[in-house]
Amino acid sequence: MPLGTPTVDQTLRSLQTRAEEKPRPPAVCPVHASRVAAFRSLKEVPESIAGLQEYYCNLCLENSKKINPYILHVFQEVDEDIKKGLEKRITLNIAGNNRLIPVERVTDEDFGILSQILETCPYINGLDVRYNVLSDAGAYYAANLLQTQRYLIYLNLMFNDIGPEGGELIAKALHKNTTLKYLRMTGNKIENKGGMFFASMLQINSSLEKLDLGDCDLGMQNVIAFATVLSQNQAIKGINLNRPILYGEQEESTVHLGHMLKENQWLVELHICKHGIKNCGMQKLCDALYLNRSLRYLDISCNKITRDGMEYLADVLKSNITLEVLDLSFNRIENAGANCLSETLTSHNRSLKVLSVVSNNIEGEGLVALSQSVKTNPTLSNIYIWGNKFDEATCVAYSDLIQMGHLKPNNTDVEPYVVDGHVYLAEVCNGLKKHYYWTPTHRDANSPSSSADFAVLFQ
Repeated sequence: MPLGTPTVDQTLRSLQTRAEEKPRPPAVCPVHASRVAAFRSLKEVPESIAGLQEYYCNLCLENSKKINPYILHVFQEVDEDIKKGLEKRITLNIAGNNRLIPVERVTDEDFGILSQILETCPYINGLDVRYNVLSDAGAYYAANLLQTQRYLIYLNLMFNDIGPEGGELIAKALHKNTTLKYLRMTGNKIENKGGMFFASMLQINSSLEKLDLGDCDLGMQNVIAFATVLSQNQAIKGINLNRPILYGEQEESTVHLGHMLKENQWLVELHICKHGIKNCGMQKLCDALYLNRSLRYLDISCNKITRDGMEYLADVLKSNITLEVLDLSFNRIENAGANCLSETLTSHNRSLKVLSVVSNNIEGEGLVALSQSVKTNPTLSNIYIWGNKFDEATCVAYSDLIQMGHLKPNNTDVEPYVVDGHVYLAEVCNGLKKHYYWTPTHRDANSPSSSADFAVLFQ
């Protein structure tokens, strides 16, 4: 273990200390607190959700705030749904990266008004404000909302400008929250400090089921803390720890995550992209998977795994009966690794449903071998292969799979076409979490073909 890295005991003591600390108000608290008080002094709370547009305009006028036309448009759509009798389980989609309509991104002041409205709306149980310009001041409103709104089960704050202080506020608000099931903080730079507060929160909160902290500039101390806490937490079903800021080549994160997987028999979904995992780290994870009986979705894309790592994984898959979705995209398993997987999937494994080997430097031999696995394995329904080296045998093999009905067109990311009597493969926009970072202009971002992982796990 590198010098300066805390032991597990030290991490636990640190978490317990942080969990006992009282929340500190943010630097902006006095100003925003006065605004919140002004909101609460209003008596014109709507009797039903059907008047959201009018209620929003009244609040803006009362507080001398500019009306955001994007928020007004979203409320107009909700009001129309209410008139149609669709007032249950509404998710407000106010994403700043919506490319289908003109967008004026949500500011902290906009979110203050929005949070006041949501406090009075039991019909709204989801809020998506990703890709806006919320800062720590917006996080203050979000934390207040989590403490007062008892119907919210989904909150998406992905890629705003929330820092460590805002992360602390949100994490501490979740100490007493018992309704939120899914929180996405992806891309907010809460760093090591903010990450520790979320790890502390998981010692107390027993209702949150899915937490996304990818691309949050977490550190090794955070990875150790989450691995330690998740060894005991039975509520979390899915966690995203993608792209922490790690130093060194010792693959230390896999040691702690491997220990967690041995102990945790409740976690269903684990994302550990960009951890710098090599074959040695892959071996540690596979040793843990022999003992794990709950994990259904393992995402180890964008690492440094090669053919040797696939030998360890293929051996695990011979006996593992729970893993259903495996994302190996953007590694370098090559033909040898593909052949190892193919042999196991053809002769032994009957639990894996989805396999992604996108951009793995696999040539025709390995790709044809994987096509044989799809043909003979009745459980393996989805395979994604784009970004590898296609030869004519590969194109013919996958064209035959689709034409013979072994592989549905929506369950793969290639489509065959013929030119001058030769078969070629074109890319189609299907895959695992295809629209995780961006919103398409031509289709539903949450369609089963572009979010196959979600469709398989919750079918």
